[in-house]
Amino acid sequence: MSGHSKWANIKYRKAAQDSKRGKLFQKLVRAIITAAREGGGDPSANVALKNAIEKAKEANVPMENIQKAIKRGTGELEGASYEYVMYEGYGPGGVAILVEATTDNRNRTASEMRFIFTRHGGSLGEAGCVSWIFEKRGAIYIPSQVDEDELLLTAAEAGAMDVVKEDSSFIVYTEPSALNEVSEFLAKQGYPIDRCEMAMIPKTTVQVSDTGEASKLLKLLDALEDHDDVQNVYANFDIPDEIFEQLESA
Repeated sequence: MSGHSKWANIKYRKAAQDSKRGKLFQKLVRAIITAAREGGGDPSANVALKNAIEKAKEANVPMENIQKAIKRGTGELEGASYEYVMYEGYGPGGVAILVEATTDNRNRTASEMRFIFTRHGGSLGEAGCVSWIFEKRGAIYIPSQVDEDELLLTAAEAGAMDVVKEDSSFIVYTEPSALNEVSEFLAKQGYPIDRCEMAMIPKTTVQVSDTGEASKLLKLLDALEDHDDVQNVYANFDIPDEIFEQLESA
């Protein structure tokens, strides 16, 4: 999971750097609208909405925009109607890729996803072709400065499934339904929490050791991330650290 988790941290930092851009605001607002539409407007009873709101706050989306997005999702305000869609495919090296998107036009978004995959050496597949490779998990990111042994014990007490050290963070994985409960327990124990999110974690990974293939794969993932409709991209690659660092600094 090394490559996958490292890329997840890099794309998060990139999003933070781009937080003043309208595109990120638009994506975060769409996520709130979709979550409210599918699970209701009460964040205490809708985990997806609560997480979407927290991400929007981290990016400094104005509270007025957040509240309007919730009302649009619940139908209290008129506006474009977005729906959640999942696209599945393969990237260079046979890497499995899942794309979560929100769209008001399925046909347009599907056509654009196919174009991006093909342009960057991948292929868009049928529904179900790679989703079985991933498991939905809650992910809690904690700075790596904390004591690892104490965190392991506390996370176990909280009901977490696993703790993994990656890059500059510990990632505490939970069952999806336990994300809020575990994060609140850790916060009460004094642990600083960078962010919480739902994530699709690969059960198996594909090692990409060729620099050229790794470069093509990361360009494909970046192109998918940059699409206006795309919320999240997951992939089951493992790129060796030395190649990853070489490409990141290029």
